[in-house]
Amino acid sequence: MEAMRDRVLIVEDEKDVREMLRLNLKAGGFDVLEAHNGAEGLAIAKAELPSVVILDLMMPEMSGMEVCRALRRNPATSRIPILMLTAKSTEVDKVAGLEVGADDYVTKPFSPRELLLRVRAVARRQPDQGVSRPAPVKAGGIALDRSSMTATIGSKKLVLTSTEYRLLDLLVRRAGTILSREVLLSEVWGYQANLDTRTVDTHVRRLRDKLGKAGAVIQTVRGSGYRLGAATV
Repeated sequence: MEAMRDRVLIVEDEKDVREMLRLNLKAGGFDVLEAHNGAEGLAIAKAELPSVVILDLMMPEMSGMEVCRALRRNPATSRIPILMLTAKSTEVDKVAGLEVGADDYVTKPFSPRELLLRVRAVARRQPDQGVSRPAPVKAGGIALDRSSMTATIGSKKLVLTSTEYRLLDLLVRRAGTILSREVLLSEVWGYQANLDTRTVDTHVRRLRDKLGKAGAVIQTVRGSGYRLGAATV
């Protein structure tokens, strides 16, 4: 029986870019869905629930930012990994995409090989099905259920993206250990290259916001990285 292939939804208003992405993704073993504007992309994402969404930042009528916010608000699509595609390279534009819920970004022009590597990395960030898992892991007042990829503080269930959960899971499992940005990029995002660490910093900030008062347990170690400390929740 043939294994089910991951489906990637491309939401991009430029036909040439969509075609290039489609050809490379299909050659890389993915099934591909396409949308030529944000509204169409949002509708397809809700109906088809793809494994990954590649979302152009700048589109007429409904921007990638608006689509990303809408996907994150909807429980059915809130955990679908989103790779933001943008022609802008300034720090503000990169961080803005991450702040609204994107898992990572790729700046145009981009290498098809790099994009494939990033899509494969985010496509792997899904709950393991049918695999026995240990009892929930706890540290710093945070409890993780690794079978369902959910996190709670007391009786409060946190609403996290797949990437936010994996980041928190790593910090909790290695509580007290300083984890460099390079280690986090490698183990959470699956990137081996020395890439821009704004992705890590922005996700840590988002995660702290979602943890509320408990966010203080994620400590910044200047010049080294981050660790889950012993702050009281």
